[in-house]
Amino acid sequence: MDFSKIIGQTHLINHLKTSADNGRIPHAQLFVGPEGCGTLAIAVAYARYILCEAENAACNVKLDNLSHPDLHFAFPVATNDKVKKHPVSNLFLDDWRSFVKQQPYGNLFDWYKLLGVEKKQGQIGVDEALDVVKKLSLKSYEGGYKIMIFWMAEKMNNAAANKLLKLIEEPPEKTVFILITENEDQIINTIRSRCQVLHFPGLAEQDIVTNLIENFDLTPEEATKIAHQSDGNYNKALDIFHKDSEDIQFEEWFITWVRAAFRAKGNKTAINDLIAWSETIAKAGRETQKQFLHYCLNFFRQALLLNYTATDLVYLEPQTQNFALEKFAPFVHGNNIVAINEELNDAIYHIERNGNAKIILTDLSIKLTRLLHKK
Repeated sequence: MDFSKIIGQTHLINHLKTSADNGRIPHAQLFVGPEGCGTLAIAVAYARYILCEAENAACNVKLDNLSHPDLHFAFPVATNDKVKKHPVSNLFLDDWRSFVKQQPYGNLFDWYKLLGVEKKQGQIGVDEALDVVKKLSLKSYEGGYKIMIFWMAEKMNNAAANKLLKLIEEPPEKTVFILITENEDQIINTIRSRCQVLHFPGLAEQDIVTNLIENFDLTPEEATKIAHQSDGNYNKALDIFHKDSEDIQFEEWFITWVRAAFRAKGNKTAINDLIAWSETIAKAGRETQKQFLHYCLNFFRQALLLNYTATDLVYLEPQTQNFALEKFAPFVHGNNIVAINEELNDAIYHIERNGNAKIILTDLSIKLTRLLHKK
């Protein structure tokens, strides 16, 4: 991955190139951006720019294979069929290289599915931190920079963060840390304050359109429709194109849920439907549950925007028969949207902390029933 293959983000890429050309490379940088905006791809391209001369073919081949000895990665992992205990990134490097080459715009859930741990919550733990300290204590293999990329740095637990704090604050000479996150607020302050922060926006719709036309031979109309639905997320655009999005399943779950919630007012038997729905979602892994609840947050926001006639910002197009966003939107308004958001975020919080998913989701369902009927 090099800068020529990056979609959009021209201004920020030029900033990174200029800082490197002038020898002003910050020792710790935090790349903040939403899913599918290209932060990981840009971090790898930036590492290539720092480590390799343009004419150095051997170096560029190593970067193509993500096997350069001075480029290191840390990312969320969990035990699986191959790694039974003390999981660290080094044990999953083959999978990681495959993932970055095939899905440079992929999300955390895509990564977990590749590892077969989508029912677990991965993390960057203290074993990883010890491994990082060991790697960076060695001299640069090729005598230049050493680069450490942390992907999804918000998954770093406190024990790992505390181990790495001094190293990030005072790294060895010519050592560069690049932390990548989708949620800056979840990075602990002691780490965040030691990094230079770069904020990456979602991709421009036209950049996605151009890329889809060039790479998948779509018509401008087809590409524009996909780009609009993707809302600046290239990973989502690819999922829509390949019809491989988990959103299809999530939409089915969501519509089943809200229909049961509407029926539940004054109808005791419909409560059983909500309990059965909660049991279904509870059988999915915690990461799937969190992904789904984030999808619900977005669905409600889109309904609110439509209700208040901000149609230019509405990109959601439900595929379920006999369900129209226009008919659902009036039930999402200023008197209930804040409470709906709070309840969904509370559910995400408790699921992250290993609460009983069936109880959390049943409680959420009963509250949603009241909120959707609020005038």
